[in-house]
Amino acid sequence: MTTLADPAQADRTLSARLKQETHAIHDALDNRISALSPFLDRAHYARFLRVQLRFQTATAPLYERDDLQQRFPGLLERSRVDLIEADCRDLGIAEADIEADRTAGRAVAIEDGDAVIGWLYTNEGSNLGAAFLFKRARKELDLSADFGARHLAGHPDGRGLHWKRFKAQLDELGLNDAQQDQAVRGARAAFAFVRESVEAVMAGGLACEW
Repeated sequence: MTTLADPAQADRTLSARLKQETHAIHDALDNRISALSPFLDRAHYARFLRVQLRFQTATAPLYERDDLQQRFPGLLERSRVDLIEADCRDLGIAEADIEADRTAGRAVAIEDGDAVIGWLYTNEGSNLGAAFLFKRARKELDLSADFGARHLAGHPDGRGLHWKRFKAQLDELGLNDAQQDQAVRGARAAFAFVRESVEAVMAGGLACEW
């Protein structure tokens, strides 16, 4: 007798699990950022850049790890920390603030083991979603891939293909359920850190000009 498959079990790939189990925290973060109007003007956008700098600084060491480069060929080339630092300087963000954000990023304690995969997933997924943000940065703030919005620009091969390659690498890791649980935990921690940074820099920064 044929039985219908449980939809929740239909796709047990790692990329699918990460998407499904971070959906709520991801949506809440997107809504919070939108509510703080990052494209209202360049001052608001600069605060958004500082959030990105914290996150990119936190994840940058993962892109440099030999073991992760073996698991994800081409990983080092995906790092965007240099691009976000250049964007921050384009917008005239003070060096003291840039260093403060670097310090906040470096202070993050990323769980050992496969949790690091969740942090990579969160970062690479944000690059896929940056297409809409890049359009707004160009249209509303007159920024570009050469000034102020470098880190939002797409990969030369195209965002879709770039993301598809990363997802394939994820799903080929062959993690067991316990290892996948760690990856999910890492992704949630990454989203939580970005949310914490949003509250500290974007929401907290609205009360003053710097």
